[in-house]
Amino acid sequence: MNLDITNENLYLLLPGKVSRVAQIYAHEHHVTLIEALRCFYHSDTYKRLADESTKLWHYGPVALYQELVDELKQRGSE
Repeated sequence: MNLDITNENLYLLLPGKVSRVAQIYAHEHHVTLIEALRCFYHSDTYKRLADESTKLWHYGPVALYQELVDELKQRGSE
């Protein structure tokens, strides 16, 4: 049995990670879960998470949330 994570099977891990990051974002920013999901799915953080070579899938939800917040802060200061 092959247990390696690749770009072909990474999609199996994403829903759980995305949902938890969105829950944290929605709670912290007082937005709906749908708005939080949209924000995350449209972020560079999600694009990097969905690319196996970045190994961002190793991160837990809090670390991914922090990546997202840092990205949004940086985007706001540009």
